[in-house]
Amino acid sequence: SLPLHLSPTTKWKTKTMVCLPYPTFLKSPTSSPDALSLSAVGRARIHPQADDKSYQQIVSKCIQQSQVPEDTKENKQTRKKHMKQGVQLASDFLSLQLNLDVSIVDVEIVLSATDMVESDGCLACCFLDAGCQYIVVQVQGEEGLTRALEAIEVSRLPRERIVLDYQLPPDQEFVQQVTDVSSQVGTICVKMSDGSCTDLLQKIATWEQKTKLAVEISNDTVQSTKLNELVSRVSKAMGEDKGSIALVDPTAEQLGLAFAACMKTDRNDGLYTTVVCTRSNEALGLVYSSKESIVAALQCGRGVYYSRSRNGLWRKGDTSGHYQTLHRIDVDCDGDALRFTVTQNGDDIKAFCHLNTLTCWGEPRGIRHLEGTLQQRLVNAPAGSYTKRLFEDETLLRDKLVEEAQELSEPGSKQDVAGELADVLYFAMVRATKAGVSIDDAVMELDRRAKKVTRRQGDSKAFRIKA
Repeated sequence: SLPLHLSPTTKWKTKTMVCLPYPTFLKSPTSSPDALSLSAVGRARIHPQADDKSYQQIVSKCIQQSQVPEDTKENKQTRKKHMKQGVQLASDFLSLQLNLDVSIVDVEIVLSATDMVESDGCLACCFLDAGCQYIVVQVQGEEGLTRALEAIEVSRLPRERIVLDYQLPPDQEFVQQVTDVSSQVGTICVKMSDGSCTDLLQKIATWEQKTKLAVEISNDTVQSTKLNELVSRVSKAMGEDKGSIALVDPTAEQLGLAFAACMKTDRNDGLYTTVVCTRSNEALGLVYSSKESIVAALQCGRGVYYSRSRNGLWRKGDTSGHYQTLHRIDVDCDGDALRFTVTQNGDDIKAFCHLNTLTCWGEPRGIRHLEGTLQQRLVNAPAGSYTKRLFEDETLLRDKLVEEAQELSEPGSKQDVAGELADVLYFAMVRATKAGVSIDDAVMELDRRAKKVTRRQGDSKAFRIKA
């Protein structure tokens, strides 16, 4: 059973329709310019270095947290303070030092079993609360499995968030071990080499465990000329929702071509239909991608596509200045179409379309339209604008936020609640726009919070209610 600080209803089941490759960084993802944007394939594994001072600070803080008993109110507050400090350190480590956007990329972090045990599981919870999707525990040496399972037990995490990483290709003993631990871990990671390829592919094809498989492939053990073919074979053997493929320290070219090797297309020109979306899944436009454009996008971390009229790469923004920051590339359920999740940029206006609108379907509606209007009002409001008055009068804006939130909390019909919600959204968006916060910023925060495992009681704050 889960401890009190974990949500008993937390269930993570990330449905991967097509088995795709992702990078596992033995080196830092910031170790070379070529590696900076590789996590845009949607997943990445990191191996913190034992001598990294920032990482050791996090470990020390979590051990310090675990050593505080929860027998008094004061100790509980002290423990909570250490927890928050640890999560902030971990968040900074992931976002600032490793340049990872945990709100949209599924980050796996490899943790020492010894550190997990010494921190009584606080270290694993800390990194999940900071936005990691999975905790990876390695099985090393004769006592490796026993030690790894001890670390998993003290951490008391949902099994779907745990990856057990075997350092050797699987044998018959491995199959029995997987059966024994399948109720405790969500994913088993195994190594693939040229020598183990045939045997492992057979195991994958007949895999019936409820535990998923992650197959790790390294250039040290597989000839580079065979990499794409091998990745494609593993992907087909995996089928739907059996697992994933981890490539060790790949280049953008290796990862991009391996990614494309897992896709299919029925087009004569070999291109992939591509939908370009915002962080909140609004479609900006429809374009096409090639293998080369996928590689180019991963190399520069921008929206790069294939132009059929120019018969070559289209680096969005090179001419117009309306470039895109690439966050994530996804493949659809049939494996023949792509979705690029981006932030649309621009010095004058943020436009994807050549008609200088955000989308190729005309002006936005709903909350995105409201955001655009408020941004215009902040710069150039007409005379008598109520929105401008709110921007300039902080007390009025605060009072209206409190007033509308209180009205929303009161009983009413469906229509009444919808109306009050619209009022709250308007005033909240005024506050956000004034602070330079966008809808996509809020979506990013919601996505990051969804990965947390620590839950607060959520009681109301009396001093806020009185104020």
